[in-house]
Amino acid sequence: MPAAYQPIATTTLGSNSATVNFTNISTDYTDLILIGNFTTNQSAPFRLLVGNGSIDTGSNYSMTQMAGTGSVTESTRSTGAAFIASGYINAAGRSIWQMNFMDYANTTTNKTVLIRYSTNIASSQSANARVGLWRSTSAINYIRLETNASPQVFETGSIFTLYGVKAG
Repeated sequence: MPAAYQPIATTTLGSNSATVNFTNISTDYTDLILIGNFTTNQSAPFRLLVGNGSIDTGSNYSMTQMAGTGSVTESTRSTGAAFIASGYINAAGRSIWQMNFMDYANTTTNKTVLIRYSTNIASSQSANARVGLWRSTSAINYIRLETNASPQVFETGSIFTLYGVKAG
């Protein structure tokens, strides 16, 4: 039997917000998928933080990115960071992101997340893939997305849905 996606929580912003939180996440699933369909008021990067019981703000995150525009490619890497740099939001249009948290409840391994998104705006067209690492063996039960700096916000009407994946 194939894996089944089960919606765990959906947040639709009723007002602008610099953060989106998912808390008390059940460990009943094998993986998590977070999908964001949102707009922002300012072009800038945003951050992903996770934790167990509370957000880990220590220097326990790493990220590797690959991106391409069809004519230019790039890759970047960071390690020992206080968050996972989750990509760049362009204020000129809607962004759709997918984050896959693999084996998030396993308490014997560090946690990885795959982040995929694309931009299709006249001045910025690219496909992007990132892999993030949280160097902790704790289960993830808290996820936070946050904008990089004030006054950037996720705008009213932005939708974020967290799914649990159950093995078949």
